[in-house]
Amino acid sequence: MIQKFTLLELNKDIQEKIKLNFPNEVWVVAEISELNVNRNGHCYIELIEKDVITDNIISKARATIWAFTYRMLRPYFENTTGHQLSPGIKILVQVNIEFHELYGLSLNITDIDPNYTIGDLAQKKTEILKKLEDEGVLHMNKEISFPTVPQKIAIISSDSSAGYQDFINQLTNNSFEYKFYTKLFPAVMQGLQAEESIINSLEKIYEYESFFDVVVIIRGGGSQSDLSCFNNYLLAANIAQFPLPVITGIGHDKDESIVDIVAYKKLKTPTAVAEFLIEKVSEFENNLNFLKESILDIVASNIQDQKTKLAQLLAIIVPSIKNNIEKSNSQLDFLIEKLKNGISQLKKQE
Repeated sequence: MIQKFTLLELNKDIQEKIKLNFPNEVWVVAEISELNVNRNGHCYIELIEKDVITDNIISKARATIWAFTYRMLRPYFENTTGHQLSPGIKILVQVNIEFHELYGLSLNITDIDPNYTIGDLAQKKTEILKKLEDEGVLHMNKEISFPTVPQKIAIISSDSSAGYQDFINQLTNNSFEYKFYTKLFPAVMQGLQAEESIINSLEKIYEYESFFDVVVIIRGGGSQSDLSCFNNYLLAANIAQFPLPVITGIGHDKDESIVDIVAYKKLKTPTAVAEFLIEKVSEFENNLNFLKESILDIVASNIQDQKTKLAQLLAIIVPSIKNNIEKSNSQLDFLIEKLKNGISQLKKQE
């Protein structure tokens, strides 16, 4: 006879078996697919596992971090890893396995090991850098000739960023009174939208490639965890292959992002980027002054040489001329005297 269960009976039976087989918390490795925090502070996550070859999702489960736990785990994780708890990263979490008759299977997260994520992110970073190197683009932007006078600047930043304002102030109020032309291409500089937003700005700048000298990507303030977007392959590949030199000032204190590595020049802050550009123009002016002084020195030296040669020639020519004049005067006196004698002889013959 076929054994029959009501759905409730089946779910209760599953519930009992799960309690029996998983009486204690277990550690689970998974990737975050979705993450939402409600107004009460509870965090709801969809965890997935992907096939290592096809990258297809082969497993999925719902997970919850209750508000009290989330308030402790989130800053601990982000301060340790330098990354936000967000979709796309792998985590190692301790969970209670729960099965509810009405809501099904759920994992209640009670702890997290940030060191696992650090290792996974480091491995991903290494893989991305190797991929860029294998594609032959890793150092492309660094190989671009830097303009002699970088005065036309395309800026990718948030228009409300304090770092953007610092950059403009430093550039505008430079002590040399150099003039710079700047154009802002606004972009989202953190979070899930940052990659697409920055790439869109790069594409807009590309339309005016012949006008601009350099591109600067700047961002002021914020935590290290806000900057994970700068370790993205697609964004790094776009910057590496961009036809203008790209300078970054995105505030990485502890680590160097992939975007920093592929850019022409990495600097710590937007202000440092402005100082670098001012310094480059100053170097050009100093070179001009050096060339001017060198030319003046050469001209002065040549004039002095010519004066010396002229004096030497005069020292030779003047005595010679005087001697010739004296000879000519003597000859002339002789001829005059001879002429006088001739005239006297003629008069006597008359």
